[in-house]
Amino acid sequence: MRAVVIAFPEKKWENYTVPVNGKPMVKLTEERLLMSKRVGEIFTVVRNNKLKAYSLHVMNPLPVNARSKMEALFKAVPDGPFFLAEGNMPLVMPFLVNYLVGLFYENEPEALIPVWKDGTAEIAHAIYDPDALADAIDAALAEGYRSLSSIAEFLEYEPVSIEELTKRNPKVTLSFFKVRNSFDVSFAERALNEP
Repeated sequence: MRAVVIAFPEKKWENYTVPVNGKPMVKLTEERLLMSKRVGEIFTVVRNNKLKAYSLHVMNPLPVNARSKMEALFKAVPDGPFFLAEGNMPLVMPFLVNYLVGLFYENEPEALIPVWKDGTAEIAHAIYDPDALADAIDAALAEGYRSLSSIAEFLEYEPVSIEELTKRNPKVTLSFFKVRNSFDVSFAERALNEP
């Protein structure tokens, strides 16, 4: 299966090249995805004007000219099903990716999205059918939505309970951790260095 990594800053403070354990976190995210047995190819969606900077750090940069992450993803949807991650998720767990890919191929839903107990969907840690996702993004954009998190409203997706996954392996929650500031960098480095 392919993986698509969104490294598309919308806010000035978003920087996917911040070093975590001496590597840009977007590169670390790619490496963690490739550690799973089910991901064979990764494309990283970047801003067109940042291609030079990101091409130093990522394997297959995909330059896109868009106003938001949602528009960028719409323009970069691949041909087949894919796992989506955000470039600031360097703790993505390979075993969770393998498990979700297995579930997806078992049932082949429009999307397979991990969901918290309160109903919050982890949009940037899910598997999508490309046609269903493109239709959902198109509908969301037509309704005036710009946030990536709104696409769940336009998909008939299969939810996967994060709490149920946590009962099997407590480290699953680390997979959804996003690095946003220097405190997050410190936490990610500690988590990566634990045995």
